[in-house]
Amino acid sequence: MKHLLVLGGGTAGTMLVNRLRDRLARDEWRMTVVDRDDEHHYQAGYLFVPFGGVRDDDVVRSRRRFVPDGVEVLYGEVERLDPAADLVRLADGRELPYDQLIIATGTTPRPDQTPGMLGTEWRRSVHEFYTLEGARALADALAAFDGGRFVAHVCEMPIKCPVAPLELLFLADAHFRERGIRERVELVYVTPLDGAFTTPVAAARLGHMLEARGIAVEADFVVERIDEAARALVSFDERRVPFDLLVTVPVNMGAPFVGPSGLGDELDHVRVDPGTLQSRLRQNVFALGDAADLPISKSGSGIHSCLDAFVENLVDHVHGRPLRHAFDGHVTCFV
Repeated sequence: MKHLLVLGGGTAGTMLVNRLRDRLARDEWRMTVVDRDDEHHYQAGYLFVPFGGVRDDDVVRSRRRFVPDGVEVLYGEVERLDPAADLVRLADGRELPYDQLIIATGTTPRPDQTPGMLGTEWRRSVHEFYTLEGARALADALAAFDGGRFVAHVCEMPIKCPVAPLELLFLADAHFRERGIRERVELVYVTPLDGAFTTPVAAARLGHMLEARGIAVEADFVVERIDEAARALVSFDERRVPFDLLVTVPVNMGAPFVGPSGLGDELDHVRVDPGTLQSRLRQNVFALGDAADLPISKSGSGIHSCLDAFVENLVDHVHGRPLRHAFDGHVTCFV
């Protein structure tokens, strides 16, 4: 029996096996999903945790409950991927040979990639909200914040849900107004891009949202380090942005096993054909969702948008047919 192995039981992996299980004959194909634990996180919900609107049990469910019958679920950390041998090795020593491999391990914030970020101010005056632990810590910090310079910052693109830092600022603006302290808070958005909204349509339609709320924008800011003692972001061109409370989006990187496998780019996202999502190096390896190096928004909506073409191509591929469908790159996100 042939084996289709899916690494990652998040949004991408879960949606895929639900769509694919009935498309492949059960007496010919065994299907397995691997992830580190049984916790499926609705990551979009992290945005609301700092403002008290969401509890942990609103954003965490069992992974297994979303996986259809006929799909095996294994829990463990992926230690090594050997594409030449068609083999995945888990940290506990289990080895998983495969005929077809889908990498759906997403992308993860890496604060260790920016000097000074994981210093003495981490989870004190320096926060993030792209993990549940980080969102919880930010909730505590916001409760104690009584005024000053509140800075939302993006280290570099790509990141998960590129509009989320702006949504955080809009929610923070409303939060401080409700508390009656908005006049004591300076809101600043710091981005490596040339503006908060970088497409002409978005800038024309949404640009006023920042100005109307009194949110300043520091554009073209590529962070080099965080000066902990001064509580300031420092760019490569030596500009400085001081803060009292910083909410940063660290560098986002793919799974650690991707780089040593030779299949990834400099950020450990899998290099794929942008239309088919097939690995550029191995025909029996595909990447879906945030794990791929696609030049699109890394988001659940991005997965929804490409899934139809992806499933049809994968079914054609395992039956020896050419890949006739192409993802056109469109993604729709709501602010």
